[in-house]
Amino acid sequence: MAGERILVCDDDPQILRALRLMLRGAGYEVLATATAEDALDRAAIAGPHAAIIDLMLPDRPGLEVCCELREWSELPIIVLSALDEEETKIAALHSGADDYVTKPFAPGELVARLQAVLRRAGRAEVEPRIELDGLVVDLAAHSVSLDGEEIRLTPLEFALLKALATNRGLLMTHRKLLSEAAFAALRFGHERAGLERIIAVARASNFASRTVLGGIGMTECDTFVQSGF
Repeated sequence: MAGERILVCDDDPQILRALRLMLRGAGYEVLATATAEDALDRAAIAGPHAAIIDLMLPDRPGLEVCCELREWSELPIIVLSALDEEETKIAALHSGADDYVTKPFAPGELVARLQAVLRRAGRAEVEPRIELDGLVVDLAAHSVSLDGEEIRLTPLEFALLKALATNRGLLMTHRKLLSEAAFAALRFGHERAGLERIIAVARASNFASRTVLGGIGMTECDTFVQSGF
């Protein structure tokens, strides 16, 4: 689908430029990075639809990037590498990669493989209606009610509630919560730094339960120092 965001991480400037031109020519928006940390940050903030990750990065191995992405995201991952050994390919797939392409690569083949993993990802999922102790969160309609009474939340508050509600019972890391709420924050004018400050305060003072869940009568949200919610 034209306009989908593709995260590309490769520390070779020539390859990065070639990938940027090739993917833009195919109708994709490209998020270009050269380090593992930048790639993980862009993945959390920009919400790419797929990622193309080089194995040999200057700060961390590409396999670690795949593993960390898989901790909180199901986006399709294609590993790009000059290494052609079977063991390396198996390790990449076990680390969460969906496909493996060796360098040098044919542009048409890479685009076709990208289209294939995006198609398999089945991104057009039906958003559920969550009901819990009188609280109803309609993710499709972007509405919230408690005991039948509608609750008005700001877009950012709704995004935070959605992230916590859809992951109830699980530990929400700082990076995952930032990723879940980033779209609403950026769309409605909140800057990244502001959103990060909100989540940082939440981690320190249980802000989320008092202002988002507490405001609608829900208080079952705990914070874990240096971990998440």
